[in-house]
Amino acid sequence: MEDANPHKANTPTRIVIADDFELMRIGLCTVLKAEPDLCVVGVASDGQEAVALCARLRPDVAILDERMPILNGIEAAQRIKQMGTRVIVLSPQGDRLDQTRMARYGLDGWLLKNITRAALVEAVRQVRQGQTLISAPDEASRLKQIYDPASPALETLTPRELDVLRLLAQGKTNAEIASDLALSRGTVKAYVEQIIAKLHVSGRTHAAVRAVEMGLLRMADE
Repeated sequence: MEDANPHKANTPTRIVIADDFELMRIGLCTVLKAEPDLCVVGVASDGQEAVALCARLRPDVAILDERMPILNGIEAAQRIKQMGTRVIVLSPQGDRLDQTRMARYGLDGWLLKNITRAALVEAVRQVRQGQTLISAPDEASRLKQIYDPASPALETLTPRELDVLRLLAQGKTNAEIASDLALSRGTVKAYVEQIIAKLHVSGRTHAAVRAVEMGLLRMADE
């Protein structure tokens, strides 16, 4: 569907996000809100809520988790597409969705959840422009090289820092991390500060997002 307003293409892309995994919702919002040409206007925790939000807000793009309660990403996508909103589905699966199935579902993008921050931002922009995108496991490293060459390597973190980062990404406090790893709170605080510095991120939430991007956590629905 063409935009009714010819000037709309010059306005920020309005986005609705739906994922039943809280960390993913926070991470996606953090990544997309950092871009001046992107605007997150709504967040949902299941497919039904996503459909309702899109009906009310009429966003340009909806980003949906493939596996959600009540309505899954595919079911929600089919309803949202009828509203004229372009849809990207994020999947934890490693199998490739072929062009025939893409056309059947009417999706504008089918991307793996391990997509990098920069690649996701670029995907949203391209889908807004009317392109159809698909990613597969063998493309993940190529996408990372093209879109995010400066992504920090796991080797920059020590084994103990990785342990702290995994727990941090699970939403645990410094006190809880200290208890789990038999460390003092001061030591955990120092580790968190080192992790933030090494990953060149703005804080704990952003560090948790990077943990997911680097594959340190399995998705909750896998």
